[in-house]
Amino acid sequence: MNDLKEAKARAARAYNAAADYFDHPVSSFWHRFGKQTVERINLLPGERVLDVCSGSGGSALPAAERVGPNGNVVAADLAENLIALARAKANARGLENIEFRVGDMLALGYPDAGFDAVVCVFGIFFVPDMAAAARELWRMVRPCGRLAITTWGPKLFEPANGAFWDLIRQERPDLHRSFNPWDRISEPSGLREMLADAGVHTANIVAEPGTHPLNAPDDWWAIAMGSGYRGTLEQLDAETFARVREGNLFRLHQERVSAIETNVIYAVATKS
Repeated sequence: MNDLKEAKARAARAYNAAADYFDHPVSSFWHRFGKQTVERINLLPGERVLDVCSGSGGSALPAAERVGPNGNVVAADLAENLIALARAKANARGLENIEFRVGDMLALGYPDAGFDAVVCVFGIFFVPDMAAAARELWRMVRPCGRLAITTWGPKLFEPANGAFWDLIRQERPDLHRSFNPWDRISEPSGLREMLADAGVHTANIVAEPGTHPLNAPDDWWAIAMGSGYRGTLEQLDAETFARVREGNLFRLHQERVSAIETNVIYAVATKS
C-alpha cells in the first residue's frame, strides 16, 4: 500500500471508530470552528459549496443554511459513519439542499470551477502531499470564488496531548509518535508556504489562539475517543487500554488541568 492509500485507510478507520463519540457535547469545538470557518467566507444565497473532510457536518450544515434552498452543498468524507451522523442531522433540520458523499477529496471527479466555495476544516493534513490536495481543491473554485482551509495551530490539546502520548510510549512504544501531521502547517508561515506551493497566493491567514474547557479529566477522554486518537486506542488490548486511560486521567487530575489548547489557523483565498 502506498503512502496515500495508507493515509486514507488509516484516517477512515480512526474516524469511523470515533463516530460514537464524535458528537459528544464535550467535543463542541468541531462545530464551533466549522461554523466560524463558514462565517469567514460570507456565503450568499444560491451559492454552490463543496465541503471536504466534512465530518459530521460542522461546516457543511451551517453552509447549507447560509446558501438557502436555491443553493447547494456537497459534503464529502472518507468516514461513512460520520457521513451518516451528518445526514441524520440534516434530515432533522429539514435541510434538502445538501448532498452527502463517502469519498476521497482527491478523487471526487467534479469539473474545474464547479463551486463558489470549497471548504476543508481540519482535514488537509491527512494527505501526505498537502500542496497537491490544496491544488485539487483550488481547481474546483470558480473565478471570484473562495477556498477556506482551517487547521490546528501549535500545542494542540496540550497538556492532555502530551500526557496521552507519554502513556502510549510507555505501554506501546511501537505506536508512539512525536510528530502530528498538522505540525507541518501549525504556524501561518508554514500554511502560507504550503498554499503557495499549490499555486494559491491570495490567502488571508489568521491565527486564533484559544482553549477548550474541561470540567473533569473524563472530558478529555471523551475527546480522545471521538477524534484521531481513536486510531491508536483501537490498536490496544483491553488491559493496555485501561492502563492508558487511567494513567492519562490520573495525570490530568494530579496537575489540575481544567482546559486544553485549541489554537486554530484560518486561511481564506479568493480566486481572481
